[in-house]
Amino acid sequence: MKKQDFLIILCVVVVLAPFFIPATGFFAWFEASTKAHPFIMAFFKFAILATFGEMWALRIRKGVWNEKGFGMVPRMMVWGFLGMCITMAMMIFKSGVPTFLDAVAGAERGTMATIFSGDLSWGKLGIAFAVSVAMNTIFAPVMMTFHKCTDIHIIDNGGTIAGLLRPMKMREIISTKVNWDVQWNLVFKKTIPLFWFPAHTITFILPATFQVLFAAALGVALGLILALAGGSKK
Repeated sequence: MKKQDFLIILCVVVVLAPFFIPATGFFAWFEASTKAHPFIMAFFKFAILATFGEMWALRIRKGVWNEKGFGMVPRMMVWGFLGMCITMAMMIFKSGVPTFLDAVAGAERGTMATIFSGDLSWGKLGIAFAVSVAMNTIFAPVMMTFHKCTDIHIIDNGGTIAGLLRPMKMREIISTKVNWDVQWNLVFKKTIPLFWFPAHTITFILPATFQVLFAAALGVALGLILALAGGSKK
């Protein structure tokens, strides 16, 4: 392990410690803030956790946590924005899918929502899986493709904040720079059904306060999976 690795571990311990020390009152503040300001909290959750996942992937591939042109701050800004979009999508699909299932099953409106908001049961698990499948089939591919384009845009502009704010050359990026073989065969065909379907099923049976936090934490795991799938240098 390198010196940077110990520093990263120390930072992780410092960030997580307040959650496990009741005297700090941090956990209560976290719950209250998540309920009062869901989108602001989502921004910071994804900005920190998902970017950490990308840094971890870089560590696996190249042996460093950061490098020139990586653009840690721009990536945090993009992930924060995507975090708010994901929070919005979770709200929409958590409400819409149970209503859709009511219509399909010929049940009274609100039946599935009642099961979904109740105690853990096979019915709740099934609805959570349906919500996960719907969100990851309809919303996730668009979000993932946009994120890939922003990654390329950040790298092409030297990883600077000013570069991030330059207009994106979407036509050029999508047509010539996105590796659609990897995007389709790995990201869409494998990670969505094999990772995101079950992972977000778990997400949707958690208490509402922790759903966005867990979704952001999954970005850390996915960064590791993609890094290992793509091979590493060290």
